[in-house]
Amino acid sequence: MQTTVTLRDVAQAARVSVSTASRALAGGGLTSRGTEIRLQRIAAELGYRPNTLARGLKTRSSRLIGLVVHNLANASFRVLAEVVQSRLRAEGYRAILCITADDPEQEAETIATLQEQRADGVIICPTGRNGTLLAALDRGGTPVIGVIRRDEAAELDCILAADPEGAYAGTNHLLELGHRRIGLIVGRQETTSGRERLSGYRRALEEAGLRFDPTLVHAGRYEPETGLAGCRQLLDRPDPPSAIFVANHESSFGVLRGLAERDIAVPDRISLLCYEDMPGFAWQRPAISVVDSGAGALAELAAERLLQRLRPGGATPSTTAREFRIGARLIQRQSCAAPSFQEA
Repeated sequence: MQTTVTLRDVAQAARVSVSTASRALAGGGLTSRGTEIRLQRIAAELGYRPNTLARGLKTRSSRLIGLVVHNLANASFRVLAEVVQSRLRAEGYRAILCITADDPEQEAETIATLQEQRADGVIICPTGRNGTLLAALDRGGTPVIGVIRRDEAAELDCILAADPEGAYAGTNHLLELGHRRIGLIVGRQETTSGRERLSGYRRALEEAGLRFDPTLVHAGRYEPETGLAGCRQLLDRPDPPSAIFVANHESSFGVLRGLAERDIAVPDRISLLCYEDMPGFAWQRPAISVVDSGAGALAELAAERLLQRLRPGGATPSTTAREFRIGARLIQRQSCAAPSFQEA
């Protein structure tokens, strides 16, 4: 019968006190880095597994952080997960990755689970439907940082991309190439990103003296099916657009499929501009032009803001709820060109 390895066993093997072993395995600079590495190696060799819940009850800190995103198809969410986990680990915390599928019910269940597990903090891309729960969590002493989207019903720290400016720059780029009918596939309008990207698109059109045509806009859930449906709808028009701006990252995959279905060459027959960069876009032939939202910088700032709240004397939500913006930038590749026909 296998016996359970205890913290005392690790301490004896390392020839240190139990308190020193505990501090070293907790990380976060409570002991020297050399001691931490040596104790972690010995603990791994012995097969020691800390009782996180018991430790949390004793110290009132679980050292667990909830990272809540909709999916891992979105390149920004993958970057967010990698960067946040690395940054938190360096401070002695562990990230719990939670997937909600942009579903309010799953999000509410996730929030409850993180409360039960005594998470020290939460970084979340909210659905926009559980602001009351998030606000209560934040007021109750568990810092909550919103990323990518803002929940209008909760006064939370938010780290957002400059979506209005990004969508404006992308639309303006297509206008400068000579496009006048630009299809837009965008996220749900009850979300921050969906509304703000639409507003940037509209502003660019209006400044160019063009009338906003709502029939050129397809809004929907953040998923490939939205892109496929929107692409088909736009191409079936008697006056199809000469360019499509996919301002909903997950929908980009559906648009690529929709264009391939009809054997439509990019950019010879239609220009394509997407939102949020990913390695696959640079490898695509032609390489896809994008408006990049700066996911790495978003993640770094979200982690740092949360850590500031968790440090002794950290700011309280009532005095510090702030909004931070990370600049978006246009990356020009080969998927956008002047229209192949004269537009009316």
